[in-house]
Amino acid sequence: MVWDNPVWFWALMIIPVILWMQYRYYKRRQVAFMTFSDTSDLDVISGNWCSYGVFAGFFLQLVAIGLIITALARPQEEQVYTDRHSEGIDIMLVLDISSSMLAEDMNPNRLIAVKEVASNFIDRRESDRIGLVVFARESFTVLPPTLDHNLLQHQLDQVDLGMVRDGTAIGMGLATAVNRLRESDAESRVIVLLTDGENNAGEIDPITAGELAATFGLRVYTIGASTDARTAPYPVRDPIRGTRYHEIRVEIDEEMMQTIAERTGGRYFRATDNETLELVYREIDELERSEFEETVFQEFSDRYQTFLTWGAILLLLSVACDRWLFRTELS
Repeated sequence: MVWDNPVWFWALMIIPVILWMQYRYYKRRQVAFMTFSDTSDLDVISGNWCSYGVFAGFFLQLVAIGLIITALARPQEEQVYTDRHSEGIDIMLVLDISSSMLAEDMNPNRLIAVKEVASNFIDRRESDRIGLVVFARESFTVLPPTLDHNLLQHQLDQVDLGMVRDGTAIGMGLATAVNRLRESDAESRVIVLLTDGENNAGEIDPITAGELAATFGLRVYTIGASTDARTAPYPVRDPIRGTRYHEIRVEIDEEMMQTIAERTGGRYFRATDNETLELVYREIDELERSEFEETVFQEFSDRYQTFLTWGAILLLLSVACDRWLFRTELS
């Protein structure tokens, strides 16, 4: 509730003035018509309901005056409408699901760590259409860019090794994402490519796929996910001895990843553990912010009618009390 003419509230000061004047008036009217030597017996006489309502009309008048003054202050109900327009970004997440993603230099392994961080990234991009591409020896689109992030999260949760033949076709994964975004009408189109190895399969070279992305105006952020050591622990399932580990070489073609990022206007990041991987996705999140245009509309609806109506009703009731219900003067 807001008030268009709050200065009228100063008029409420008239109420204590009226109370004081009424008190003085009744004091002057206290003139004895008959004198008694002892009035103690009169204390046991109970009054009827009219005796308690002598002042009802006066107090109803005070309340009525308060309500009328409140109506003059013009109470209004404020309603605020927000028209929010967002210029979203189309994003394709490209994830490596080759067998080396089982290496446990991240907790519990590279694949699960990447899925968790990618899920957090999706949660932060409410206004953007996001799609998902996975690759190993081949690549395929799990989901094209969509605003249905619940479906995307479900599909991301289902991603696992063995969906395609083993290998690392980085160029194919990138080219598949380019194909999904090349006809997008979004103001900004971004690819986030993550891998833990070198390109060793596929018909399209990663540099060629990067040049294709640059041709269509797509920005590519590349992420190398693995320890900065030379080797990483890799679990091997042994039916006799159970799970045992051997070290696999860490082989990330950082020069190639940097070249793709630079030619498309993106950046290359190296994530060596869960914490740095989260920081990488958060930095990309900050670099690619959606633009919002927000227009606020204010609408005011008068509510003085209620106060004025009740003030008039109480004023009429006060007259009825003084003239008929609790009449104190003889005509």
